[in-house]
Formats: sequence, C-alpha cells, structure tokens
Amino acid sequence: MFVQAIDLVSRFTRPIHSIMRNYGSTRVSPGAATLFFVNDDGEAVTCRHVAEQLLNAENINQQYALFAQARFRLKNDTHYDDNLKQLEQQYNYKQDATIQIKNNFLNSFDQITGFDCHLHPQFDLAIIKFKGFQKKYYQGYATFINSSTEIKQGKSLCRLGYPFPEFTNFAYNYQADDIQWTREGNANSPSFPIDGIVTRLMAQHGRIGGVEMSTPGLRGQSGGPLFDAQGAIYGMQSSTRHLHLGFDLENFEINPGQNAKKITNTPFLHVGQCIHAEVIKGFLTQHQVKHYYAVQA
Repeated sequence: MFVQAIDLVSRFTRPIHSIMRNYGSTRVSPGAATLFFVNDDGEAVTCRHVAEQLLNAENINQQYALFAQARFRLKNDTHYDDNLKQLEQQYNYKQDATIQIKNNFLNSFDQITGFDCHLHPQFDLAIIKFKGFQKKYYQGYATFINSSTEIKQGKSLCRLGYPFPEFTNFAYNYQADDIQWTREGNANSPSFPIDGIVTRLMAQHGRIGGVEMSTPGLRGQSGGPLFDAQGAIYGMQSSTRHLHLGFDLENFEINPGQNAKKITNTPFLHVGQCIHAEVIKGFLTQHQVKHYYAVQA
C-alpha cells in the first residue's frame, strides 16, 4: 500500500546520526533522529527536542574542553583528588553527565558551514536552514495536504525514520580524549517505516495540533514525516504516549508447556503522537519558508 509513497518520501527524508559519551566513560553511544526537507533551498523540519540537542551540542563540547584544560593544569600531588572533585562540582560533572556530542547530517549535502534554527514556542517543531553547501544530495521535497479535513479517524498513514541505528563509523580517541567519526565501519542505517491508523486528533494549546496514531513512533523516527499512500505529508512524528490498558496481571498462572508458571504483567498501548500538518504549514509560513502542497486527485 505504501511502497511507492515510501520510495517518494525517502528521497527527501534524511537521518541525523549522533554520538555521545558520559563523564567517566570511554564508551561511545550512537543515536539517531530524522528530518525532512520542504524545498530545494536546504530548509527542513524536525522536532524541537531534536533541534535543541543539535544547538546544545557545541556548548556541551566547549564546556568539556574547558574542563579538560583546567584538569590538565591541576598539580599531580597529594591534593589532586580533592582538587579534581572541586573541579567536577564546578562543572556539575557526575557519572551520568553528557560531556560530548557529535552530529552528522547524513547524505544531505556535500558540506555545510552551519545552520540556523527556528524553534516553535509551543509545539515540538523546528525549522532548520542549512548554510554553506554547494550540492544537495536529497531529491525533491515534502508536499503537504491542502486541508486538515483530510485527516480523519481511521485513515491509514505511514511514518518513515531511522530507528535501530546500525552505523559504526565512530570511536573514542584515547590520546585526544575525544569522540570522533571514522572512515572505518558502517556509515549508514536503513530507514524503517511503520504504518497505522489515525485514532484521535489531539488538542494542544487551545487548538488541534496533533495526530494520534494506533502504532508507536520508534526512537530515531522523531522528526520523520507522516504521509498517505500518495506520499502527501499529514504531519511529523514527535513522541510516543503509553496508555495503561488496565489488564494488569499479578502472579497469574499460565501453562505454556509441561510446567505451569506464574507471571506478572502491566500492559500498555503505545500510540504515536505526530505534529499536525496545519501547525507545520503555519510555522513555515510565519518564517517565510517556501513549501508546497500536494496535487489533489
């Protein structure tokens, strides 16, 4: 049902690959998110929480660089441990504190010198405008539905994004005390679609601003498009809500084979929450970002 639409949407939907590490660890953790382009000018939309991480990355990296310099200047004497603890308190560094983040906009441009962001003040939505590229590697752009009346309960829609990251082209450099992208390893992760039906429209901030789907949005799909079988964009994956079903089981006996056993289970229904197309179109219009509409059949 969505075969041709996935092929179309995947041309302008791209992954954001991230690597990060916490204080006191050399383990590098990969992560992913999604964005999709709305025109030929290098302008895309994603979630506000994704854009905020992109914007915060440089501050986090700069702060750790200052910490590392100050740590290097500590005298290696009997007071070193106490002085290091004071320095850690000054920078608020604990074992779970994120100290480095690096991001990579995969298969989008030949190069970039930076980007500007517009963060929506209410909804989990952001516009990213990339700068300094000569060639773009995405093809086409999103075409949005013309009217919100097209989003109805029971409508079958699909989301595309980049969960389950498989990229391995990163490492920790012990000499530089830094996380780095490398030429070795797998640089890609496959896209992953997930379909469902519209269960409810969500009222937020005094207006209809969200579309609830019967299936969850997966980690890494945040910022990915929500679209129909023709590839028209209905919204953007934002988060997943966990609805308690009330079918709790405690020490419930089952007989899966020869031996009976007791289980405890608290089931939830995981539903995806998407930013409504009208919110996205309105925000693009507000910031004078060129965008397009799907041709109605």
